[in-house]
Amino acid sequence: MSGQARKWVWESSTSRGTARLVLLSIADRIPDEQCVAYAGLTELMERTHASRNAVRAALTSLAAAGDLEICADFEGPQHSTVYRMPRPAAWLAKVAASQKADPELRVEDVEPLTDTDSAPDLDDLDEERLRKHRIRRRAGSESDPHRQNLTGSRSAPPRQNLTPPRVRNRPPSGSESAPQNCSSEPKVNRRYSSSSAADLASATDWQVDDASLSWAQQQGHLERLGEQGLQAADAKWRHYRAAYSPRSPAAWAADWRSWIDREHTPTPQRPNLYALPGGTSSRQAGMSKADLHTAALLAAIDEPTGTE
Repeated sequence: MSGQARKWVWESSTSRGTARLVLLSIADRIPDEQCVAYAGLTELMERTHASRNAVRAALTSLAAAGDLEICADFEGPQHSTVYRMPRPAAWLAKVAASQKADPELRVEDVEPLTDTDSAPDLDDLDEERLRKHRIRRRAGSESDPHRQNLTGSRSAPPRQNLTPPRVRNRPPSGSESAPQNCSSEPKVNRRYSSSSAADLASATDWQVDDASLSWAQQQGHLERLGEQGLQAADAKWRHYRAAYSPRSPAAWAADWRSWIDREHTPTPQRPNLYALPGGTSSRQAGMSKADLHTAALLAAIDEPTGTE
């Protein structure tokens, strides 16, 4: 049944970037038409090559969009979180009901799923089948899925800002999500946290976060611009944003992504644009009059309009 779930993600889900990768990773683990699977946070980080914060943000957005439901009454191995994909579950339930009424009905002849078609209630899940897939009812758990921690950790506070894997300094003992270990881990952009108006940063002080770097790689901008081109685009962005008023790290990250998305691919045959900001102020040796006009025109094209 994982094939049906993956097909729905590819054809019907509006998720993008890391959220889409996380949804595909969960869909890949779905064993039957109940569309229920377990997944640990660490496993999702490894499969998507995304940071802890990026995966947690993706899970939150998927739950808010209705692409995922948290089965708070159940847990997988090592207390991992159990998820259900409601739209594929609703479709498979509709197919089963239609074929029960007409055994000769083909799947492709079933009416398309509508907003009124809902998935079976979570209370109706077949626990015997779930146990075969190593999913069991959680003893003494909260039944409200909105209160369930999306990270799969029962003890970690929901707004905990943990360090991405490549800079994690894991203690020699203790669980990854235990509160006593959280205070020793550094936070990304800690001194520019958006928790209060006083913790704002200028564009020159803001540091590119791991989520933005992962986004640039997943969207193909790193391959398109190259590492040096991406650094040059970042420097140009900081040059034009230097005079802007301080903003939160999240606002700068969104603005930076928008700039990189519009950045031109470097062209080796392009003339030396001495008129661009950051270039030399004098005429380059060997430039013809035509080259000078071309450089000035291209510099004017690259000049920001203030609407970026």
